[in-house]
Amino acid sequence: MYFFLDNLSLLDLCITCTIVPQLLANLWGPDKTIAAWGCISQSYLFHWIGCTECALLAVMAIDRYVAICRPLQYTLIMHPWVCVQMAAASWSSGLVNSLLQATLTLQLPLCGRHTLDHFFCEVPALIKLACGNTSTNDLALLIGEIPFAMLAPLLVIISYTFIARAILKLPSAEGRHKALSICSSHLLVVTMYFGPGIYLYLQPPAKSSQAKFMSFFYCVITPVLNPLIYTLRNKDVKRAWMQILQSRVWVDPLEAK
Repeated sequence: MYFFLDNLSLLDLCITCTIVPQLLANLWGPDKTIAAWGCISQSYLFHWIGCTECALLAVMAIDRYVAICRPLQYTLIMHPWVCVQMAAASWSSGLVNSLLQATLTLQLPLCGRHTLDHFFCEVPALIKLACGNTSTNDLALLIGEIPFAMLAPLLVIISYTFIARAILKLPSAEGRHKALSICSSHLLVVTMYFGPGIYLYLQPPAKSSQAKFMSFFYCVITPVLNPLIYTLRNKDVKRAWMQILQSRVWVDPLEAK
């Protein structure tokens, strides 16, 4: 479980470093531009990280399924080498799709002023700037969405369906609570990531304001909340937070006097 969490943390760090610095630079000054090489880098890196995270969240759902539904066989099924292969498959599939989508998009001819109605270089936003025929790009984008925006969430739903059935069959309330605590963090992260992404990519073209908000949510807000979601379920972290809050309660009245 912690091996996949390490990969998820690395992905969140990468997506934050890819988007946030340029976003802050645009908010800080009047010059809201991005260099061509920066736009190209953002397109490749963001699509690679986004697709990889979709695949990794599906892999983590499988890991949760084996942990709860096949606990006695967990170490045999989720062998360390198998975990490495599953993580490598997630990163590789994201890279292949990124190379395909971003390369096709960046080959489109651009007309007039290159004004991007977005806060970073995302593939759908770049396609809107093209003045030529974009049917090939739209088709490639749709085909690329099938494994990451459709099959990955479907795999998560199937895994958690079996997990729910297994939890309901547990005889003790303590066992059900422990199983739910294992899955709750991952399920919340999956919902926050897939929800806005599916709404943005699988729906008809949304309004510019809606597209910006959804993109901002899953590429900025979700990576910020993920560490809090996973660490707050740790007993040591909870104990430390309680000590901090209790110390503030006792110190503030003394300072007020």
